[in-house]
Amino acid sequence: MWAEINVNHLKEVFEGMRVVDITTPKINAYIEKRLSEGTANGTINRQLSALKRMLTLGAQQTPPKVAQIPYIPRLRENNVRKGFFEYWEFVALRDNLPEYLKGLVTFAYKMGWRYGEIIELTWDRVDMINGIVRLEAGETKNDAARTVYLDDELKEVFRKQLKAHRGPKPPIPYVFPNRFGTDKISRIDRAWATACEEAGIGKRLFHDFRRTAVRNMVRSGTPETVAMRISGHKDRRIFERYNIVSEKDLQDAAWRQEKYLQKQLDTISTGTISGTIANLGSKEGGFPTTDDTIH
Repeated sequence: MWAEINVNHLKEVFEGMRVVDITTPKINAYIEKRLSEGTANGTINRQLSALKRMLTLGAQQTPPKVAQIPYIPRLRENNVRKGFFEYWEFVALRDNLPEYLKGLVTFAYKMGWRYGEIIELTWDRVDMINGIVRLEAGETKNDAARTVYLDDELKEVFRKQLKAHRGPKPPIPYVFPNRFGTDKISRIDRAWATACEEAGIGKRLFHDFRRTAVRNMVRSGTPETVAMRISGHKDRRIFERYNIVSEKDLQDAAWRQEKYLQKQLDTISTGTISGTIANLGSKEGGFPTTDDTIH
């Protein structure tokens, strides 16, 4: 599935091109195109790796079908993931997307599934009675089966999708079809870029939903092992990179520390006053009473 997605992007530029015409400048132009669409460096690198693999296989044929493999640059990847959605940003983006994408992004925001897993999701993997969605082994990037339960909002999303699925058009198997309801979604980059601009949230990545879902689940008290099963993370090191700290987290930490220290100060002050009173009361003669005269 992932190889197919990478190849489909490569086809947009290189399909029908002679091998001798696939040069480093042409590859650089492809990189610029993908970057302008908001594609992450790591995703572009995976696509370039697929291109290099195809050329290498051609060069290994007898006789060789590729005489020389061009230099293929790689983009620098930052493994510290920092992009995520605050809730208001998600709502603003969702409300500016076309209707057929709103359910898709709501599911992504809450579950943290990969884009390819969501657009490939079919109705035979959905149990509407019990509100369960399943992926079988081999249908995920890490080849692990996955089961998730839908909350009330997502149940309503799936009911709406099912109603459209059973409409007048011939039904198709995909839960989140394209705008015409005729096939699975092929690309959302144009609608996505427009919605980001109109929402006033700057350039964002669909993959930010994955990071956001992990953070939200952990912050809301979901055990990390359970959050990993929902989002489909098998490698804990990658999961921990996604469980990132936001500016709001840092502000909250400063606020909590201030409140804690203030409480300690209040305790010390109260204790000092109480101790002083106790010491005064223990002295000979004790505290003055209303009948005593203070000179």
